[in-house]
Amino acid sequence: MLPLSRVDLNLLVVLDAIYTEGGITLAAEKLHLTQPTISHALRRLRDLFNDPLFELQGHRMVPTALTLRVIGPLRESLRSLGGLLSDARDFDPSSSRKHFVIGLPDLMDSTVMPVLMCTVAQEAPDARLSSIPYRRRTLEAGLSSGTMDLAIDVLLPMSENIRFAHIIRDRMVVVARNGHPAIRGSIDLQTYLAQRHVLVTSRPRGPGFEDAELRRLGLDRHVTLRCQHFSAACHAVSLTDLILTMPESHAHGVNRQFDNQILPVPAPFSSLDGYLYWHADNDNDAGNRWLRSVLRRCVGADRL
Repeated sequence: MLPLSRVDLNLLVVLDAIYTEGGITLAAEKLHLTQPTISHALRRLRDLFNDPLFELQGHRMVPTALTLRVIGPLRESLRSLGGLLSDARDFDPSSSRKHFVIGLPDLMDSTVMPVLMCTVAQEAPDARLSSIPYRRRTLEAGLSSGTMDLAIDVLLPMSENIRFAHIIRDRMVVVARNGHPAIRGSIDLQTYLAQRHVLVTSRPRGPGFEDAELRRLGLDRHVTLRCQHFSAACHAVSLTDLILTMPESHAHGVNRQFDNQILPVPAPFSSLDGYLYWHADNDNDAGNRWLRSVLRRCVGADRL
């Protein structure tokens, strides 16, 4: 395979022009170059591909089999590159076909992506969005490599190459079934601590955010069920007298099908803050700036 570093991309533009125009003279006019310049470029292309590429038949340059095979992928690549350069220089959401990738924790995927896509579909109908999971220790590498354009997570230690901004503020709420014998539309701290609790976590052991907040206040609770997903936890709550503490942004959507009570936590828990991360190289990238602006409008602090 020929190393890309040895290829002059201008030569590929010339190849496309000769194919499109059917001759050197018309290709030169299209590219605003002289005929000798086009002829020299064609000689270099023939050396590069080790093929004549075109054969003169009458007054027209007829493409060889190799040219016919490569011209389709070549044109698609040139269009993609042109679109990439255009987006980087002068991003226009209404016409962009850019594919944006956002790193999100599993919980945020169901709250962030629907509201984000609603706005993106209106402002950039041809753009594409993907959310991907990641490990926190690889977040910086993902942003540096371009695997992710943006990421949202809690406040994390990062190098100076990563920019961040506060974007989400959420609070914890208590979920209990309707008809719970001890909870009828409100809950105090004594009642909260007296209940059996569900903890949602992917870890097999150890405390959750709620436990850390309670211990900060010198308090403790009794966890009798650990679940991996809030939907399973809310279902369990709807069938038992267990109670669940979870982020408010997620609580209303998940509990719509279970008709559970959703109440304020009767303790001064810290808010759950989310931060938007991007690489310093994308500070002035027009597309990245636009998506950051959309995220702030859609899921900014106190919006979820």
